[in-house]
Order: sequence, then C-alpha cells, then structure tokens
Amino acid sequence: MLDDFQNVLSVSLSIGEVFENLLISLICGLLISLIYRRTYKGPGISYSFINSLIILSLITSVVIMVIGNNLARAFGLVGAMSIIRFRTAIKETQDIIFIFFSLAIGMASGVGLHALALASTVFIGIILYVLTKTNTVNPVKKDFLLQFSFLASDGYQEAPFLLLFQKYCKSSKLINTKALIENDSLELSYHIILKDAKFVTAFVNELKNSKGVNHVNLFFDEESF
Repeated sequence: MLDDFQNVLSVSLSIGEVFENLLISLICGLLISLIYRRTYKGPGISYSFINSLIILSLITSVVIMVIGNNLARAFGLVGAMSIIRFRTAIKETQDIIFIFFSLAIGMASGVGLHALALASTVFIGIILYVLTKTNTVNPVKKDFLLQFSFLASDGYQEAPFLLLFQKYCKSSKLINTKALIENDSLELSYHIILKDAKFVTAFVNELKNSKGVNHVNLFFDEESF
C-alpha cells in the first residue's frame, strides 16, 4: 500500500520533457528581462538583476520538476530553503513585482504548462508596458516643494512673487518660514500645485527675476509619487 501511495505522489519526466520545460522557462525569462529593461524608470539599471530574473525562472522550473507531486520532497525543500537568509534590500516596488513574475512563470514552465507560461508572459508584459508608458495610472506630477529666500524689508504679504503664484499655480501653501541672518531675508518653503507642469521652467525663471527673490529651489513632492 505504501508503494502504491509513493507511486501516486511521484512523477517521472523524460529528458526531452525536462529540456522542453527549461527551454520554455528560458524564453519566458528572456522576455521578462526585456520587459523589465523597457519599463524601468529608475536612476541606474542593474544588469545583474536582469540576469537574475532569467536564472530565477530557470531555477524555479527545476525546483518544481524536482518536487513533482512528491510531498516528502516538497517538505524537504521547505526545510532547506528556511536555512537561507536573503539580506539584499529591494528598493523598487517594481523589482518585487518582477521577482514574483519570474517565479510564477518558472512554476508554470516546470509543471509543463507551456502555453500558460508563454501567454501569461506576453499578456502581463503588455499590461506592464502600457501602464508604464501611459499616464492613465501614473499622471504627470504637478506637486512641488518650492524653496527660496526673500528680502523681507517691505514684508511678503504683498510680494511680487505672489502674483506669479496666481498665474502659474493651482494652489500654494506656505509650510515653513526661516529667518536668515544675512540681509534680514526670509527662507520660505511652499507646497505648490502647478496648473500645467509644462510651464515649470517659465515659472522658475520668472520667479528668479522677481524683486527680492534669490536662491530658488524646486523639488518634486515625493509623497505624491
């Protein structure tokens, strides 16, 4: 009876099936790496991470083929993997998505669901590409943190730069005021929302030329990202 139970829980693969699963996993891994390169918008792309996505898909496929339907192997693998500690910090949320993407496709390839693996890679890849290249979910950023110094000898309640705020900004809110030692100046910090982000350069240039304004700095509001 135990022998019959073991036969039910074990699956044997031919050499041809193994290579076929690995080939599909490799093709999907290459497609995933290509999608990652086309959709990545970070400061510097990591080619080692791109290579890892390909290898991760292959390794996952091998692991699934090793386990098969054998419960003993599955529990043994869980025990072995619990020893490993992954200490590399993942900075981008998109990187985590692609890790799970590669894992899922490797699993599909490992169990022989080749059509599912290929179709899912193409479909999810198209969705990721469209979401990245369009502004449907990721609209143009209009929120900024504006910081500049202002010579406050005449007060800033009727300062000329306030007219520029009315012209270019949908809203503006003073969030910090700091007195500077030099020339009785004030360092002002505003949270602003522009009416149109394409006029950001014109807004900054006019603000620099405004009376009493110096040291203009404009930052993206990271909380709105």
